Amino acid sequence: MKFCGSPIAFLLTLLLGCCLPVVAQSGENDTAEAAKSLGPDSIALYAPLEDDPLLAQMDSLWMHLGMPFKNSSASTFTDSLPALPEKSEVERRMQLLDLETPFDLVYNGDVQRFIDLYTQRRRAQMSRMLGEAAYYFPMFEESLEAYGLPLELKYLAVVESALNPRALSRVRAQGLWQFMLPTGRLYGLKVNNYVDDRCDPRASTDAACRYLRDLHELFGDWSLALAAYNSGPGNVRKAIRRSGGQKEYWAIRQFLPRETRSYVPAFIAVNYAFQYAADYGLKAEPPLFSYHQVDTLLLDAPVYFDQIAALLATDVQILQKLNPQYIMDYVPAASDASARRTLVLPANKAGLFISHRDSIRKLIALEAERKEELGRAAEPVVEHITHRVRSGESLGLIAQRYGVRVSQLKEWNKLRGHLIRTGQKLIIYSSVDHGSRKKKTASETVTSDANTDVYTVRQGDTLYGIAQRYPGISPEQIMEWNRIRSARKIKPGMKLKIHKKS
Repeated sequence: MKFCGSPIAFLLTLLLGCCLPVVAQSGENDTAEAAKSLGPDSIALYAPLEDDPLLAQMDSLWMHLGMPFKNSSASTFTDSLPALPEKSEVERRMQLLDLETPFDLVYNGDVQRFIDLYTQRRRAQMSRMLGEAAYYFPMFEESLEAYGLPLELKYLAVVESALNPRALSRVRAQGLWQFMLPTGRLYGLKVNNYVDDRCDPRASTDAACRYLRDLHELFGDWSLALAAYNSGPGNVRKAIRRSGGQKEYWAIRQFLPRETRSYVPAFIAVNYAFQYAADYGLKAEPPLFSYHQVDTLLLDAPVYFDQIAALLATDVQILQKLNPQYIMDYVPAASDASARRTLVLPANKAGLFISHRDSIRKLIALEAERKEELGRAAEPVVEHITHRVRSGESLGLIAQRYGVRVSQLKEWNKLRGHLIRTGQKLIIYSSVDHGSRKKKTASETVTSDANTDVYTVRQGDTLYGIAQRYPGISPEQIMEWNRIRSARKIKPGMKLKIHKKS
């Protein structure tokens, strides 16, 4: 694993450079001894790593200094709207903003409607986005500056995704910058069963910068580049032709797709709303982390989120929030050294990871060896069926029928909400054949004998926790015996076969 440079790394190196090797060596010895005592099948159950007290104190201080909302109140906006500025004042402010940007920030009725939308009707969302900006905007600005692009383009992600890295549009565009699959791949964003780089904040931002740069070079105008980003350069070229060769956004606007006609006004309104949020009683909702409270690691071996969470005493939900590109809570192995995957961690946990990096590498290597010992048999095939929604059915009823969770149905079928329609087809994955209408009892599906136990999964159980109950048994063995493809597939009430060690 290699650590990507950042302020926390510089601080640790500068102040404690002579101490780090000692701390790391101590942690590695402790980890190695613990691994030996537990045996290779218990690596995933290893207790949380301990940090050096002085380093932990420094990390804690850094986390405190990196949060810009320490004094924020619980309420992020006032219950009632303050006195709103006159339209003439809004126009004056817009003129001032226009002087500071290469964008044509005009003021008109369409722009005012979007200002009202963000500052009045979507106040809760606006407060959340103001808070999320503390995490995403510094990242955006780094990339924009590196490509020589206007920093105001950071507001485009607000229009595109409301700063939600997993946002999915009705046309299947995804991520902060809402890349369609073909365009994303054109700009180097990989998508497979484990990773969707469109949801990777840093990778997608870099791709968006390159795409916007290319569009601006094509049209020579930022408003046209924005319109092309939304509807595609082909639609903008056709609009220019239909307008008689006009190359100004407002002149070709009527010939653009309906959604794109609102796109530039929304972008202008977001510029204004973020600059003058306080005048509308809007305050930032404190985010989980600010940009300066996290660090990025490069991994050279595959790892599961729950392994890292256990070792670093953090929550899987935090890892999911900081690493939204990993679909299965799993960082896959890199195909080569240049394609190593990243893992974003809270700065204090990244410091702990660095101190024990060699130990963690050994644990992960032993984990891989254990998988090889289990045999390189073909991965168990998880069956899937297609369910056609009947009148009166809801996601809850369908989930109950097939013994899955509503969240799984939504994930498998890319559903944004709970609304389904009669006749709609839903894909349902399962390691048990649920196609039969006859309900099977536990004794019919899983039998026990002197060498086999049947364990009933309880709320909060994990495969690693279940394996810990049976000495010498690994989570991978449980998955193989029960034809489970992912550790996330287990659910309360499921019966698992456990073959005892002889």
